[in-house]
Amino acid sequence: MIVIETYKGKSITEHRVEIVERKGIGHPDYMCDSMMDAISVALSKEYIKEFGTILHHNIDKGLLAAGRVKKDFGGGRVLKPMELTIGDRATFRAGNKEIPVTDIAVSAAKKWLKWNMRFVDPERHLKYRIVLAPGSEELTDIFLRKGRVRPANDTSAAVGYYPLSPTEKTVLELEQFLNSKKFKQKYPETGEDIKVMGLRRENVLDLTVAMPLLADYIKSEKNYFERKQAIHDVMESFLERFEGFKKRNVHFNTLDEKGRGLGGVYLSLLGTSAEDADSGQVGRGNRVNGLISLNRPLGTEAAAGKNPVSHVGKIYNVLAHKIAKEIYEKIEGIKEVYVLLLSRIGTPIDEPQVATAQVLLERGRKIGEIAKTAEEIFDREFAGINKFCMELSRGKYPVC
Repeated sequence: MIVIETYKGKSITEHRVEIVERKGIGHPDYMCDSMMDAISVALSKEYIKEFGTILHHNIDKGLLAAGRVKKDFGGGRVLKPMELTIGDRATFRAGNKEIPVTDIAVSAAKKWLKWNMRFVDPERHLKYRIVLAPGSEELTDIFLRKGRVRPANDTSAAVGYYPLSPTEKTVLELEQFLNSKKFKQKYPETGEDIKVMGLRRENVLDLTVAMPLLADYIKSEKNYFERKQAIHDVMESFLERFEGFKKRNVHFNTLDEKGRGLGGVYLSLLGTSAEDADSGQVGRGNRVNGLISLNRPLGTEAAAGKNPVSHVGKIYNVLAHKIAKEIYEKIEGIKEVYVLLLSRIGTPIDEPQVATAQVLLERGRKIGEIAKTAEEIFDREFAGINKFCMELSRGKYPVC
């Protein structure tokens, strides 16, 4: 059932207060989400190669346990490696063929670390604990049933929206800028573990940024605060391009305090707080659009690592944002779109219990004028769901 209705609330930009968070590439939660999803992509590829189809797996239970390091100005060493626990379910055998699930999982995690974390050695700085097991007979049987589209393996709800607000765009793009190759080349002393918290009050934006500086590059407390000021200035210059704010304030590493030596600076050896301070867990990071926006409706499903052809906790989460974007871009006179999708376990994923678009219209527009086109967009997206799921399986759509 498709329902197109008028959104009765205010536009996000009309809220007096807006709070938006973004956890960057090196944040332990982001790392955990990304590595689990990389494993799902790698397993999907192997299943297709060997059997021509994606078999049952859900790699959506993971924990990155912090290690221990010794840091000093100018360097340090790892005392205890981090540990990555890789869990939930996977298909280890189909017919007479064994699938090297453990090897694939560890290899995918190591590749992600090698591509994204400059100073984390996947061999020396992490241990890998595999707690994957075969799935239950009923959920595994989903993949043996006839039909053009897989049945949903859960009763689950998801929500997506579009467009992003100026605050959301600013928070997202600031983290992406600070973790870009160009920035890291110019400021190699900055770590990947970046967290940006945005608070908009009326048209004043306050940004609180946490980003460690790397011990190998920082020779003294004085050197730390000199580099910190230079980086702070670069952030302020970057933010000048964002319009719609009367004033923008950047607060950088606010726990720092001069005169306290190592106790008053945010230093890192490997670029992530998972080295000694903070553990990570699947589902605690960004939503699938890369943000944690407290003024928006948020789903509770952890999309990372879930099966891309039957687990609606992944499929519908990403699809809801995709459909919202499509409706906004294809129909004139819309301010904002919220899309809600609900599955029923056992029902094909292209037949949701309900698919709803809540549309905030520009003045003068009526819901009846846009309803038919919006319904057609829903129909088109669900008609092409197998193609969408295969794109998900290849990692085309980020989930954090």
